[in-house]
Amino acid sequence: MSLICSSAERVDPYGELKVFAGSASGSLGRAICDHLGTRLANAETHTFSEGCVFVRVLENVRGRDVYVIQGTEYPVNDNFMELLFWIDACKRASATQVTAVIPFFSYAKGDKKDEPRVSIRARVCADCIEAAGADRVLTMDLHSPQIQGFFRIPVDHLYAMPVLVDYFRRKEIPDLVVASPDVGFGKQAYRFAEMIQAPVVFGNKVRRDHDEKAEMLDVVGEVKDRNVLIVDDFTISGGTLIEMAVACKQRGARDIYACVSHGVFSKGSAAKLAASPIKELVMTDTIGYRFEPLPPCCKVVSVANLFADAVMSIHRRESVSRLFNY
Repeated sequence: MSLICSSAERVDPYGELKVFAGSASGSLGRAICDHLGTRLANAETHTFSEGCVFVRVLENVRGRDVYVIQGTEYPVNDNFMELLFWIDACKRASATQVTAVIPFFSYAKGDKKDEPRVSIRARVCADCIEAAGADRVLTMDLHSPQIQGFFRIPVDHLYAMPVLVDYFRRKEIPDLVVASPDVGFGKQAYRFAEMIQAPVVFGNKVRRDHDEKAEMLDVVGEVKDRNVLIVDDFTISGGTLIEMAVACKQRGARDIYACVSHGVFSKGSAAKLAASPIKELVMTDTIGYRFEPLPPCCKVVSVANLFADAVMSIHRRESVSRLFNY
């Protein structure tokens, strides 16, 4: 597979800005560049017949401020290795600074040693990104914010919440309650509920194995005769969202909405979501790959403007924290 993008020269008092997109994030990369008022720099990605990935920078980056946009969705390992190769290629081409822009950091789920003799996968990935030569990381809604501490380089951690909150504010849903599927997302759910001026309830969820199936034991809080908005950072199979929606319906809830930052959606999830009580599921465009078409209940909103603002703030040596004032 080959990916070649057009280029445009950019004059900036802070130096020339170069934005590249790997094969996982071409659409989001182009959208980010639209907000920046530039185009993707020339680049080439090729996968050989035995599976090896080859990347090549097709223009001068010596002394430039470079941003490599590459998510780590399916195929996760291929995309992660491609990210490392892009970082290495830019550093060897004498870029002044290389920022790894990772819209979805898949291995963030492996953030702890909660079983005997297992790897802390997120830490291993952080070490690899540093070893490849990245000077900083820009990402969105890590599964656990403390993963930033796995890196010894700066990490700018964006949140999709402002975009998602704005979307549901405009819908003006009456009698709304915000629901978190578990206490792990509780702090963010409280913030979401505060911004949308709604009460919050929690699910009591348990996973008994690594089969990606969640069991909802109880819902803590009142949902009877209320419209419910389930919030979470990501969904893979839709199982947790569906279990929470069913539990709320069993307790007398009216319409069920849901929103996530990252909609992964493994094979078979589209049909399950279409048959679920969820009236509308909103996600961002951090993930470009889809195993199958999204069901009619799903809607995608863009976070390209947030990433573009963050890229420009980093490039101009300005504070990125202003983007968190929501």
